[in-house]
Amino acid sequence: MLDVLLYQPEIPPNTGNIMRLCVNTGARLHLIAPLGFVLDDAKLRRAGLDYGDWSDVTVHASLEAAIATLSPPRLLAFTTKGSHNLPDFKFRSSDALLFGPETRGLPDTVLRSIPREARLRIPMRPNSRSLNLSNAVAVVVYEAWRQFGYTGAG
Repeated sequence: MLDVLLYQPEIPPNTGNIMRLCVNTGARLHLIAPLGFVLDDAKLRRAGLDYGDWSDVTVHASLEAAIATLSPPRLLAFTTKGSHNLPDFKFRSSDALLFGPETRGLPDTVLRSIPREARLRIPMRPNSRSLNLSNAVAVVVYEAWRQFGYTGAG
């Protein structure tokens, strides 16, 4: 089962949308503190609808704490600075998918700690800056799930 890690997420509706996505795809969601909102934020609840009760969400004090808890065989970072394109990558169900905060992406200190071959980018048109966080997570999770043959889908 995929683990989705949001590093210091800032915008409640994005996280709510990602909660809903994770419930619908079977992924687990991990939030890396500090968060830009409280978990009972009305905007988070509205975006996640009633999925908050069903979602598997864990909050970690730091990225290091999350990695220590999860011990993922592969930690993949998604960044516009990635060296590998998403469509060329072969996912494993044990992968942990790391996404940065909405306004600044993953910091260089985090990116440097991840092997170059594990830094992936979502293809975009030239001169595009980035995708919305919840859209980026959806693109990646669905590509991985597609590669797994949509295991568990109804």
